[in-house]
Amino acid sequence: MNCYEHTLIAKQDLPENQIKSLINKYENIINKNSGKIIKTEEWGLKNFSREINKNKKGIYFHIKLEGNGKTIEELEKAENIDDMLIRFLTVKVKTHDLKNQYFETKEK
Repeated sequence: MNCYEHTLIAKQDLPENQIKSLINKYENIINKNSGKIIKTEEWGLKNFSREINKNKKGIYFHIKLEGNGKTIEELEKAENIDDMLIRFLTVKVKTHDLKNQYFETKEK
């Protein structure tokens, strides 16, 4: 099994229940295609440095997973036709960094 980090950006105007169903949908695709989810992080609403498809903000999600080429192929095939997503990116990594959470909210 290879290690992957998958980041996806959803449109900012999605209601909360639709966001949850979107993440569940992709987690199910990973699990059905012999993948294993290690960790899912919601990074929240972030501003883009430039406008993407007439959007200035997006809701970021980051999934750390293990799988094979078929897992990633099926995941990205489903994401290519999803109108709720703006962008996605999959990166193969050697090991998962589970200690750091890069976009955690800081308590004041």
